Amino acid sequence: MTTDTDVLVLGGAGVDTIVHVSGLPLPFADSYMIRPGIETRPGQSGDFVALGLTALGLRTHHLDMLGDDHEGDLVRALHRDRGIALTAIPQPAGTKRAVNLVGPDGRRLSLYDATRSQESDWLPETTVRELAAASRHAHVVITHPCAHALPLLREAGITLSTDLHDWDGVNPYHEPFALAADLVFLSTTALADPVRTMREIAERGRARIVVATAGAEGAYLLADDVLTHVPAVAPPAPVVDSNGAGDAFASAFLFGWLDGEDPRRCARYGAIAGAHACTVPPTRTDSIGRDELLARAAESDGAAVQVMSVSRSPVADVDSQSGRVQIT
Repeated sequence: MTTDTDVLVLGGAGVDTIVHVSGLPLPFADSYMIRPGIETRPGQSGDFVALGLTALGLRTHHLDMLGDDHEGDLVRALHRDRGIALTAIPQPAGTKRAVNLVGPDGRRLSLYDATRSQESDWLPETTVRELAAASRHAHVVITHPCAHALPLLREAGITLSTDLHDWDGVNPYHEPFALAADLVFLSTTALADPVRTMREIAERGRARIVVATAGAEGAYLLADDVLTHVPAVAPPAPVVDSNGAGDAFASAFLFGWLDGEDPRRCARYGAIAGAHACTVPPTRTDSIGRDELLARAAESDGAAVQVMSVSRSPVADVDSQSGRVQIT
């Protein structure tokens, strides 16, 4: 089948206002003097995934709702300047926006304006069908319009991925995304037992691969009932902002996966891209390129897989020779 698009990204378009703070949590005070300043720039989860995929040479199309406002203009300009196809559906409530408090160590606290997205928001069925028919794969951000689009994407017969971000493994809002996708990303941040949650996603849904990112601890990859720990990669420069690291990980993983690479190598790509993203200042939207990613992956070959500690999961057997954890 001939397609025009490698990855159709749905949702996650918006702007962030970056506020540098002295540390997190921020102590209460009547006021703070902010340096180097406060700046609004385009780029939320879907934007970052689209940027990452495009930088790696994949044909990418982004579909979401945008307002007829200054913030929407910033998002449209970002896509135009980076050569990313964008289909923007009018959003009467205005473009989605957030405030990111960024500490000197690169940690961030994000405050999302939930009024910019309504449960009644829908992506037009005809548009979703047409774009899906021209795509190899769809990456779906966990917004209400995208939830409505999930059945249409499944009917199109293309593979799906999603990022559940800091899901706690319980909130029912995330379940339709988790169970509909062939490839699921999530963070371990709010999970009491990451291994159990990964297994439940794979057992209850369609996912052939589940990846849980764990920051400096690396990532955990569940593929074909085998759990592997992929260690973190040393950032190539000082860490200045962790925002977007998960989106970079997903983009690089998809780059390898769509090219037929082994899932463990895909996860290595993700770790390299995520580490690179942490070195990008919060007011910029730079992504790692294909040549740099492949070069750094070649440099680190031979150190990509380690045995995972399974103290939190009594239903796993370690193969000491292969360095893998067999889920039983």
